[in-house]
Amino acid sequence: MPLIPEEPQIHEKAQGPRATPASGRTAPTPRPVPGPRPAAPPRPGRPGPTRPAPPAQRASRDASASAAPKPGSSGPAAAAAAPATPQIQLIPASPEGALDAAEEAVDLLLDSGRTPGDVLVITTGEPHPWAAHELSFGESAYWAQHDAGDDVFYADAALAARAASRPVVVVAVNGGPEAAAVTALSAAHSRAGALLIVCGDPQRINSVLGAGV
Repeated sequence: MPLIPEEPQIHEKAQGPRATPASGRTAPTPRPVPGPRPAAPPRPGRPGPTRPAPPAQRASRDASASAAPKPGSSGPAAAAAAPATPQIQLIPASPEGALDAAEEAVDLLLDSGRTPGDVLVITTGEPHPWAAHELSFGESAYWAQHDAGDDVFYADAALAARAASRPVVVVAVNGGPEAAAVTALSAAHSRAGALLIVCGDPQRINSVLGAGV
């Protein structure tokens, strides 16, 4: 009867070497189990870990804060904070055409977005027809419209000192004595918040402005 080989020996050879390492050899290090990944860096539209601001940015902010003008300081920054004088615009016109030039200037101001209540018109010679018409009803009604502040207001040189300040003042040098021109330009310069427009003879206007108005 033939001998049957022992199955344990056959299985030993088929399965190959056992997992137990031979003497003198080190078993391989097991691979670590993957853990949670670190947070992704921040991207536009995707939140990420908050990072402190770089030191250079903090330094620039501190520098800009130190450069800001302090109360009582002097220099260009303080000068910029001071109230600015109105910008002066000269429109050459004859005494006969100064009032028409002033009316055109008012139309351009309103077309550019200025509200009627922003504009004050002062004449040195004959009063504007609107002012003459409103004064015919008495000074109370005339100044009531001035106080309402919702429309262009017209005044002559004698009444200009009573008018309140407005962002834009237009002066029509349409005749009158030299004293009237000086009074009108002085009142206009002190009441114009942003812009002073003078319509008239440039030589006469410059002589009045050069006199210290």
